[in-house]
Amino acid sequence: MKLSSEMTAFSNRLGHRFSDPALLIEALTHPSVDSPARTRNQRLEFLGDRVLNLAVAEALFHAFPQAEEGELAPRYNELVRKETCAEIAAEIGLGQVLRMGRGEMMKGGRKRLSNTGDAMEAVLGAVFLDAGFEAARTVVLTLWGDRVKTAEGRSKDPKSALQEWAQARGQEPPVYEVADRSGPPHDPVFTIEARLSTGQSARATAGSKRQAERAAAERLLRALKT
Repeated sequence: MKLSSEMTAFSNRLGHRFSDPALLIEALTHPSVDSPARTRNQRLEFLGDRVLNLAVAEALFHAFPQAEEGELAPRYNELVRKETCAEIAAEIGLGQVLRMGRGEMMKGGRKRLSNTGDAMEAVLGAVFLDAGFEAARTVVLTLWGDRVKTAEGRSKDPKSALQEWAQARGQEPPVYEVADRSGPPHDPVFTIEARLSTGQSARATAGSKRQAERAAAERLLRALKT
């Protein structure tokens, strides 16, 4: 099986050349695609999540030899969370090559945090099956890069950070409102607006209210700091 030029370019950005290109195609196939279940990416996502967890835990263990478990845990949680996976996915243009059904694509699925974050994990699972843990670890260490050493400064929950930002300036705590809800009851998609008393706001979309609130808070924080 031969990869398309777009997927070949993505493979180059990923930093891994697949011996079995079918694994990459499977990792980049969203469940909305009308195809046999074995060619969609949920199983690879399951595997890739575990690969990422081990690679990050090992990296932190060696990067902070004097740190206790209580110091490593928040760094670890920051590095493996879905939002961070989605950030990495955006940096390497994963959404551009994600295969999905027309309905999902029309709803902005290529930019949806849950889709890109899940697919990033699935890609790591594909690398693991294609070339083993060493190759997968190399990809993680390359893509996550300096985040491994700076995670402590990023470990605070963005909702807490936004609230502290507002309170430090004498403002009311931010509010979070559901701007939109779509999708079937068993798989809802939420668009949440985070808004300050000054009227400054930002929106984000995710597969749960909690994820969307965190992403909206993070987006608003970035806007406030620019």
